[in-house]
Amino acid sequence: MKFILGTKEQMTEYFKENGDVVPVTLISAGPTVVTQVKTKSTDGYDAVQIGFGSKNAKNVGKAQKGHFKDLGNFKFVREFRPDQDITCKVGDTFTVADLFAVGDKVVVSGTSKGKGFQGVVKRHGFGGGPRTHGQKHSEREPGSIGGGLRTRVPKGMRMAGRMGSDRITQKNLEVVFIDPEQNLILIKGAVPGVRGSLVEIMKK
Repeated sequence: MKFILGTKEQMTEYFKENGDVVPVTLISAGPTVVTQVKTKSTDGYDAVQIGFGSKNAKNVGKAQKGHFKDLGNFKFVREFRPDQDITCKVGDTFTVADLFAVGDKVVVSGTSKGKGFQGVVKRHGFGGGPRTHGQKHSEREPGSIGGGLRTRVPKGMRMAGRMGSDRITQKNLEVVFIDPEQNLILIKGAVPGVRGSLVEIMKK
């Protein structure tokens, strides 16, 4: 399993050699450093922990400094469980060009945009009430939620509430271009998150 961390930069378009234009998302991925290798004998499961991004040393806790040692002050730390035997060791550095190639199919995970408290029309796509026949102030209201047969609101009832800020995973996205010098990767289509948010790119 190939796994790397990056930050979403922006969406743009990329022109292929045959003249085709495709919508892509620009991601600044890596380099990532292996900070810990977990095994079944010591931790109960096999996993690789990696660090990405730089952070001001004064904002790093003492526990993290002791854990990272002289590897660096990382802004993001994530771990993944490989499907095969772990061959890397603490201190190994991986770049986006080392792990991925043009044409690879990847899975991208991130946190979607937070939209705050929203009504049912925006959150669930409700149609609202009629615009005539005595209608006055309830064009975007949810309508009845009782049904007349129960005295409670059943679980799972779609109502207004907080929207966004969910973990979203997009599968079968294609790698269109890789810039090894600037650690940039172009992925076809849209990926979740706002500009500057953390994304996880994985190829199984």
